[in-house]
Amino acid sequence: MRVLVVEDEPYLAEAIRDGLRLEAIAADTAGDGDTALELLSVNAYDIAVLDRDIPGPSGDEVAARIVASGSGIPILMLTAADRLDDKESGFELGADDYLTKPFELRELVLRLRALDRRRGQSRPPVREIAGLRLDPFRREVFRDGRYVALTRKQFAVLEVLIAAEGGVISAEELLERAWDENADPFTNAVRITVSSLRKRLGEPWVIATVPGVGYRIDTAYEAGPRPAPSTGDARG
Repeated sequence: MRVLVVEDEPYLAEAIRDGLRLEAIAADTAGDGDTALELLSVNAYDIAVLDRDIPGPSGDEVAARIVASGSGIPILMLTAADRLDDKESGFELGADDYLTKPFELRELVLRLRALDRRRGQSRPPVREIAGLRLDPFRREVFRDGRYVALTRKQFAVLEVLIAAEGGVISAEELLERAWDENADPFTNAVRITVSSLRKRLGEPWVIATVPGVGYRIDTAYEAGPRPAPSTGDARG
């Protein structure tokens, strides 16, 4: 998942960005409305987190433009304005969720995960395909009932691939969805991450390479018996 965090307090913006990265969520930050609109015009975001009181076009104006664009990007308003009237006006502008300051980062993560699931319509919170079981809330992955420890970036890449349900995802799209704006478009980070992820998941390889196109989950793989995951001893 990749989100845009629009917050004019630099320390808070950096804290949110760094905290989200620890949860395998790529985050870009903007300190004013103009920068936010520019980033929205060039990047594909899954969710926009907007502070309403920002320089330049306000968070309300940014929200209105997102809605008018028809992009369907969910909006989570993050603000100190906690009166019911403030919340009502935010929802009327098109906000999908509202979180008041101060807040716990964990609650923000849970709300982002919920919005992402809602965006996928009937997509279940725990996703299963080809013997893989990915729980975005617990940030856990199992293969055929075996717990697989992944790095944050490996988890983010696998989450994008699983969401495609066997469809091919290009290296460019993986870079767009699982990395932030500082990623070098000419880097081989995607290839290296997919290679290491494939090894972590083990043989037979469940991530297939489509030459010249990208990567996909091999849905032809038949999962073996899968006992109920046991978080107590699976990591030993």
